Amino acid sequence: MTDATRSYFIKAGSPAPYSPKNHTGTVNRRIIGRENVGATQLEVVLGRVEKAHGALPHSHPGIEQVCYMLSGAAVAEVAGQTMQLGPGDACFFPADAPHTFVATSEQPVEVLIIYSPPYAETHARTHEKA
Repeated sequence: MTDATRSYFIKAGSPAPYSPKNHTGTVNRRIIGRENVGATQLEVVLGRVEKAHGALPHSHPGIEQVCYMLSGAAVAEVAGQTMQLGPGDACFFPADAPHTFVATSEQPVEVLIIYSPPYAETHARTHEKA
């Protein structure tokens, strides 16, 4: 696909849903990535997490992650720090840092997730905390 034929706009609901590894009750949609807009330096994902579900302890080798809360409430933990998050709050998970993220609200959490460099999730790029 060339720049002349590539679209740089993503319509709501068009990215295919997937369930990430090391997560429960979670459905993600890759909003911005290499395969849809050709992004090479970052990836943007919209996540939906059901109550009492989320990310089991894991880390992302060489990849930084930002979570920006759109709706609902969650508890995130990284580097011995824990915080309750709500709409408008954000957290940062440094590369290689084990972390967790669990939805605590009755309604599902919607969270915007940014990875740099792009995660392009595969089993080889996901591992549990030792």
